[in-house]
Amino acid sequence: MARQALQKIWQFATNYELLKLGKPGQVVEAGALVSKAFLDLAIALGWKFTLAPMLSAGLPFVTIARQGLQLFREQTDREPTISEWIAIASIPAYLESLYELTQSNDLLKLLPEIPSSEPIQKQIALLREFPLDEHLARNALSCFHSSELAQALNQLLSAQLQQAEISENEAQIVTAWVAWGTHRHLQQLVDYESGSLKQMIQIYGAGKGTETDKYESIEEYLNTQIKTKPEEKVFAENFSFKDIYVPLKKKPVDKNGDVDKKANAIGLETWAKNLLNEPEKQAQVMFIQAGPGRGKSVFCRMFADWVRQHLHPLWTPILIRLRDIVKLQQSFRETLREAVPTNFATSGDWLADKNTRFLFLLDGFDELVMEGRSSGGLEEFLKQVGQFQQDCQRSKDMGHRVLITGRPLALQNLERFMPHNLERVEIQLMDEKLRQLWLSQWSQQVGEEKSNAFGQFLQDERIIKSVGELASEPLLLYLLAAMHRDGHLSVQKLEGTSGIETKILIYQESLRWVLEEQRPQWLNRQLTAMETAGLQRILAEAALCVVQSGRECAPLPMLKERIQVSDGAAGLIKQAEERLGDEALKNALAAFYLQPTHRDKGGSVEFAHKSFSEFLFAQLLAERLVEWTVPGRRDEEFLVSKAQMNWEIYDLLGYGGLTSEIVEYLMGLLTTPSTPLSKDKYKKKEEDKFEPVKLFQRLEKFYLRWCNGEFIDIPKETLPQKKTSQFKEHGINFGQRQVDVYAGLNVMILLLELHRYGQSKDDLKEEIAFYLCGQEDTEDFNPLRLLKVISYSQGIEFDSFRETVGPFLSGADFSGADLRGADLSGADLRGAYLRGADLSRAYLRGADLSGADLSGADLRGAYLRGADLSRADLRGADLSRAYLSRAYLSRADLSGADLSRADLSRADLSGADLSGADLSGADLSRADLSRAYLSRAYLSGADLSGADLSDEVFGDISWNEETNWEGVRGLEEAINVPEALKQQLSILPQLPSQAEE
Repeated sequence: MARQALQKIWQFATNYELLKLGKPGQVVEAGALVSKAFLDLAIALGWKFTLAPMLSAGLPFVTIARQGLQLFREQTDREPTISEWIAIASIPAYLESLYELTQSNDLLKLLPEIPSSEPIQKQIALLREFPLDEHLARNALSCFHSSELAQALNQLLSAQLQQAEISENEAQIVTAWVAWGTHRHLQQLVDYESGSLKQMIQIYGAGKGTETDKYESIEEYLNTQIKTKPEEKVFAENFSFKDIYVPLKKKPVDKNGDVDKKANAIGLETWAKNLLNEPEKQAQVMFIQAGPGRGKSVFCRMFADWVRQHLHPLWTPILIRLRDIVKLQQSFRETLREAVPTNFATSGDWLADKNTRFLFLLDGFDELVMEGRSSGGLEEFLKQVGQFQQDCQRSKDMGHRVLITGRPLALQNLERFMPHNLERVEIQLMDEKLRQLWLSQWSQQVGEEKSNAFGQFLQDERIIKSVGELASEPLLLYLLAAMHRDGHLSVQKLEGTSGIETKILIYQESLRWVLEEQRPQWLNRQLTAMETAGLQRILAEAALCVVQSGRECAPLPMLKERIQVSDGAAGLIKQAEERLGDEALKNALAAFYLQPTHRDKGGSVEFAHKSFSEFLFAQLLAERLVEWTVPGRRDEEFLVSKAQMNWEIYDLLGYGGLTSEIVEYLMGLLTTPSTPLSKDKYKKKEEDKFEPVKLFQRLEKFYLRWCNGEFIDIPKETLPQKKTSQFKEHGINFGQRQVDVYAGLNVMILLLELHRYGQSKDDLKEEIAFYLCGQEDTEDFNPLRLLKVISYSQGIEFDSFRETVGPFLSGADFSGADLRGADLSGADLRGAYLRGADLSRAYLRGADLSGADLSGADLRGAYLRGADLSRADLRGADLSRAYLSRAYLSRADLSGADLSRADLSRADLSGADLSGADLSGADLSRADLSRAYLSRAYLSGADLSGADLSDEVFGDISWNEETNWEGVRGLEEAINVPEALKQQLSILPQLPSQAEE
């Protein structure tokens, strides 16, 4: 058949009022965009219509197509050809697809009235004369969105969108999705046909093509993986996350990782929405940080679904739990492909498709797999993400955005590796207004009476004093509310506690609550103490498996293996298997904050929240530490022999670094009087108690033997080798050197924690003192011991020591240590004792040395850029040629220190004592020297250009007649030079323009 222009095909309807083709009650609100599209298409095709109703309302367009086809048959007295059918059916179907999209997309829904323009008129003229024949009609039936007719319709719609100030790229996405949605409505019209025409249409429309499959795959992903997330149940409750969710607030975080406390807290969702829509922020990676239980993951699932409902397809959300990424790939693109196992992500260059734009929500930066969790892996990951976001901003084909969540501790020591294009914020605690909103949501789930009772519970002065800000953390607020609802929590249980002590009690009570109140049906009976202890042991062993696997999940075979030797647990599971079959363990765990996954061969389970596994592992570790000091029987000093303890150390600690959260729980469990392990009603040995001196002595003996290589340098099977074999059986890639290194480093962490505890107790200071290199002037002293440990650790991963032990070095005793060239960048060395230590050429960038004793230390050539040395004692220290640019030395004692040729540019020396210090040739440009004490200081040849010598807070620098200013440079360019110093040195006043410069 010869080609016919679209307008000519539609001539049959020119004498009919198009509005009449719809029936009363079928008219729906369409909005400005659909009305404008309808108007322009009507002009192009010569439709007759009433203008006013069309601008305010839209018709059921598929019905118009059906009526139009019926009218065609009545007017021509014949069946339409394929090209005539597609001409009549496709235009209303296209409008129907557009209408559907505007109803779900906020941006399109709220567009103002769109005026006509020259580009629109041009496209109307082209569409009017669009030549349609059977070949082009077949293309439209086969794959409408890639057909020539779809492109013609898209060009008109794109011109309309751009007239409404939608960008060309966004218009491209909208038109592509409208064209794709048209096929579904065409299929509806086919269903109403019959006979040979229907058969022909079905034959031509059989192959929709891979592009249609891609769009369908995306829709399926959104419906199954995003839409369902807010509907998932909260633990074992009958209500979902969306039922108790309240939008949280955030504050900005600067490049040093500090929260801007003065900034106003604004809505987290508002911030994310604004960043998505601000063109100048398209190169920014969004990073949301917050501690455990602060609402990061719930925000991700709620925000992803909001984007699906309101912004798709302009933004299509992809939610990725970083714990599910088995291995980081060579590039971020490859990692994304592996992390999104769907059809649309596996074909071609899916990220360079102009018709899609993704928002990747990467949840749990701190939960990256073991292979990627080292500092090097994390640095590379951040680098890849930053580069990917820049590539997206520069590319005309990629406009994707990345949002990451994680705990702030995961970023410790990584500030210098952060992408410069990072927009970083921290979730704030729930304020009173948000908490009241949460309580109103809670009342809808449990009833007003119970909700009001819980609100009164939180207002009790004793609870306010004990719980404090913990009741403003979403996870703990829920646990408190749920236990209070079930009568498992009272004021008396928490009275007199605070901080970590309260947090531990909440977790302990929630554990008991789960064991006693939320058992599955087959355990809904009176349990004996041993059976309940067995359940608790299963949870503890599951937590150990999760922590040690490094993948936030526990392989079921590994868990089964461990509980075979656990008191009570093996028997309980055997009973369950007899009743329920092989799935008994999974079913049991599912009720106790655990859920099944399918990542590992043989299955695995993971805790519903990371905090549960951390707490339970800390509790298990605390129990073992206490058991190691239980007195033995007869001739045995301890119940647990030395050989058995050595193996248990490797078994428990030979897996990777203890986290700050686990250590905080551990020390709280051991040292807090109100949470003693001996009072745990499920524990068998009531006489067990924390013996810090005995524990310290046993661990120190192990540590010294470990330092000497006694556990790995032997000809028979070693303990590290035994543990490695266990790991290998369960797919955990951890070699025996890694096991050995981490066992030793984790014991060092325990010794450092015991040292801090002992030094805080007058009666324990002499008995519990951990010297990292041994006590000076004793046979045990070895100045190179710590440096050797650092070097040994670097054999498996360059940053192993710094990343693992670095956060736990505050108050440590480094006296006399030889740490030449050591990398301690970012380490927490607050209050550390480093007197006389050799830190020459050490790398201490960003380290916190506030309050540290560095008197007499050798810091020649040390790299201390950005380090915090405020209030540090540096008397007599040698800092010659040290790099201290941007270091914080406020109120530090540098009297008599050698700072010759040191780089102190931009350093904060406000209030520092520099009396008698040698600053000859030092670079003090732009340094803050306000209120610095420079009596007898030697400043010959120092550069003070741009330095600030006074301010309103600290006042002027202080000097005397013995201060040597000979050859000092840049004083003319210094800021706020005291008048007395100007007169003494005969400094000429600057001209205003010079001062401004």
